[in-house]
Formats: sequence, C-alpha cells, structure tokens
Amino acid sequence: MHQPYEKSGIILINKPKGISSNAVVNIVKKTLGAKKCGHLGTLDLEGEGLLPVTVNHATKLFDYFLGKDKTYEANFQFGAETDTLDTSGKVIKEAGVNFSADDLESAVQFFTKKYPQLPPQYSAKKVGGKVAYLEARKGEKVDLKPKEVEIYSFKVLKKISKDIYRFEISCSSGTYIRSLARDLAYYLGTYGSMQCILRTRCGGFYLKDASTLEELKAGKFNLIEMDSVFDYEKIYLTDEEFFKLDNGQKLKPTLSDGKFRLYHNSQFLGVGEVAKGVLKFKLRLY
Repeated sequence: MHQPYEKSGIILINKPKGISSNAVVNIVKKTLGAKKCGHLGTLDLEGEGLLPVTVNHATKLFDYFLGKDKTYEANFQFGAETDTLDTSGKVIKEAGVNFSADDLESAVQFFTKKYPQLPPQYSAKKVGGKVAYLEARKGEKVDLKPKEVEIYSFKVLKKISKDIYRFEISCSSGTYIRSLARDLAYYLGTYGSMQCILRTRCGGFYLKDASTLEELKAGKFNLIEMDSVFDYEKIYLTDEEFFKLDNGQKLKPTLSDGKFRLYHNSQFLGVGEVAKGVLKFKLRLY
C-alpha cells in the first residue's frame, strides 16, 4: 500500500463525456491516495473539458472560486426544444428555422450583457428543499426564479449544418449555457437546445494546461501550488506572529488595509486580511 499523498494543490483535468464531475474527483483521489479531493465547478455528465480538482487542503478553495468567470464552446441545435434543454432530452416544442447569418450576429450581440436568466427545470437548483431535476424526473415542476447572469463575450464560431452552430461564450459564474440556447432561439423566433459543451477556461485556469485521466494515472500531471491562485502581496510571519495568529490573537502590523498571502517558515498558510490595522485570517489553508 503506497503512502498517503500529502501535498496540497490543484490538478487541472480534461473531463471526458459520460462521466460525472464527482466520479472524476474520486478517480483523482484514488489514483493519488489523497486524503480528500473536490472540484471547482461541476460539469454536466455529458459536458467535457476543464475541471479543476482540488487536493487535500486546497479543497478549502471552493468558496473562493464560486464567483469565477468561465468560457465554453457549445453547439446549439435550432428547431426543437427539449425538457432538459439539451439534445439528450425529450422534444417538447418544435418550430421552423428561418434566420439569416446577420440575424444570428445581431442576436448574439443582444445577449452580450447582463440579463435575468431562468434556470432549466433539469438543474440542481433547490426551491423549498426540493431539487429541480429530481422533481422534473417525477413529472413535477418547481417554481424557479430568474437569476441575473452576465455574458461577457458571445461569438459564432462556425455553422456546422443547416440548424446547428458552434459558439464561444464567456460568462459569469451561475450561467446555464442550456438556458442561453433556449433564450437565443426564442429571440430568433424558433426553439433551440444545446447539443454539446466544452469548458475551456475557469477563472485563470485553461483547458490547454489540463491532463487527461490517462495521463494522471501515468503520473503525468502538474500540481498547481495553492498560493499561485492569489495575486496578493506576501507576508512572512515570525514564530511569535504565527503563534498569535494561529491562536486567534490580534496582530497589528504596520500595513495598509487589504488582503495578503501569509507564510511561516516558507509554508503558505492562506489569506489574511488587514482591516482597521488588525490582521486576521480570511482563509486558512493548512
């Protein structure tokens, strides 16, 4: 039996289709022999692409990454809407497709903004303790409310066939690309569903730097150090300062208010924040 994997950090995985994000996390955990692993943003079962997996202490980074922007490539198929808003679902609405290339360009420009987006019924949203997709599977609907999202960039990459186009979308966290397919189709006077999706960016992480599961199992992966995901100034604590901070005592450094990366004996401790002249932990990572 090999020794437990003691290092902490982030491994970028290129998730294949047909496997859940949690299954990928479990593969990483078992392969490394890590104590715990997590991820920084779920990809749907049929989604593929960038999945940042956190290892050991880096699992504490989840909340920090909740609001990170993301970039996707996705195929939208026009002419039919399904109950799941992707082409794996049951068709519930159909209409003809009669828009021009100029119409499509105008439409993507229209959606390059903030707008109230209604999540799919087949989503993990909870209302009154009920999970939307579990209720949808039983033929029930939950009363989902629109949530403001922002589309930063929306580009038509190519026309694949008469009714299928590929897009690149950069958007705020919480955006449903399946819902965007539906909304874009409505604007164009038809119906639409997402055919496939590839995540290419999550915050400052990119798909081009990710390892496949096969590469991971062969030991060919890069562990990203936790402190590299923050761009705050570094502070090195003395033994006395570390003891005080570690035990919840106040430190009053001669520093301006703001966030800092904290170290002790070259070990990265996490993020500290100075407010009104007092330094406290914002995020412990040890």
